[in-house]
Amino acid sequence: MVKCVSILGSTGSIGRQTLDVISRLPGIRVGALTAGKSVERMEAQCRAFHPQLAVMATPEAAQALSDRIQDLPIRVSYGEAGLMEAAALPESDCVITAVVGMVGLKPTLAAIHAGKRIGLANKETLVCAGELVMAEAEKYGAEIIPVDSEHSAIFQCLMGCSDRREVKRLLLTCSGGPFFGMSREDLNTVTKADALRHPTWKMGPKITVDCATLMNKGLEVIEAMRLYRLPAHKVDVLIHRQSIVHSLVEFTDGAVMAQLGVPDMRLPIQLALTFPARTACPVEPLDLTACPPLSFQEPDTESFPCLSLARDCAIAGGTACPVLNAANEVAVGLFLEDKIGFYDIYRLVSGAADRVPYVKKPTLEQILDADRLARAEVLESLRRIG
Repeated sequence: MVKCVSILGSTGSIGRQTLDVISRLPGIRVGALTAGKSVERMEAQCRAFHPQLAVMATPEAAQALSDRIQDLPIRVSYGEAGLMEAAALPESDCVITAVVGMVGLKPTLAAIHAGKRIGLANKETLVCAGELVMAEAEKYGAEIIPVDSEHSAIFQCLMGCSDRREVKRLLLTCSGGPFFGMSREDLNTVTKADALRHPTWKMGPKITVDCATLMNKGLEVIEAMRLYRLPAHKVDVLIHRQSIVHSLVEFTDGAVMAQLGVPDMRLPIQLALTFPARTACPVEPLDLTACPPLSFQEPDTESFPCLSLARDCAIAGGTACPVLNAANEVAVGLFLEDKIGFYDIYRLVSGAADRVPYVKKPTLEQILDADRLARAEVLESLRRIG
């Protein structure tokens, strides 16, 4: 079990649930907390957990927090430099990366270079720079444990497997989102409010929209390839509406292992903190006698083309993945601002994937440049058609 934790993105859903888990685990301290602009929530967290360092996104938010917690011996910082310091804080032996977007990449690398355990909940880190990140983790002896429910499920199924040649394929399960079963014609008229009604999980708006387009599952395919060092043809997706089976691993001898549980992120979060041990968890136990029938279906990539687009980018590798991710972030943001329709997300992301120059083996600088170019391309495409 870890002793001290830095949480990047402490005021978001994963960050708050991480603090809930820590509050129930004796012997774990909080070294650093970071947030965007949620000053009031950060103040409450600082008073409850007494971190050494608190980091806000902007100098204005940092000043507001500093004014509120003058009575506490907590140092306040801001911006990327503050994030990097929190990630590499000497007192922390574990970093939970729960920030959303490319902002998580550099701090994750900083934590890796400091040899920390990484509880990874930031998709973009592996989607955009997975090959580089995994190579650095191996070089510096940093341990990466996924917090995402599907990847945690696979991690658990592979605990006794030291030889990846024994793995036939990974099976990522997917709830299907709020639009499961709808045709392309039906989806042409869906709204932001419709997309934000996820049937199972309560998440932030960006990831909820990604679940509606199935882009989230496409990003998880890329993550799985990088995290477990497997080719694209060994990572498949299954629709599983009940969200009880969180993912499966099929082995070469025909055996299939799965991790089952109620949909509650506190279980994978806790495992990232206590691994290799398991301890009592506040999560409601799964009652198999009360479970609905468990069903599995192939995803409809005709109605949800983002999944196929993500798989194509996964196969291409290189800068195709950061371009996909960045273009999707901007397009989803435009959808949430009611500036584009549901299928415009796919059209804009696909267009960026076609037009932004491709680099097969990019450096970190080229990855960040591809991210910038993709964002600009989406906005330019919107200007052209608008």
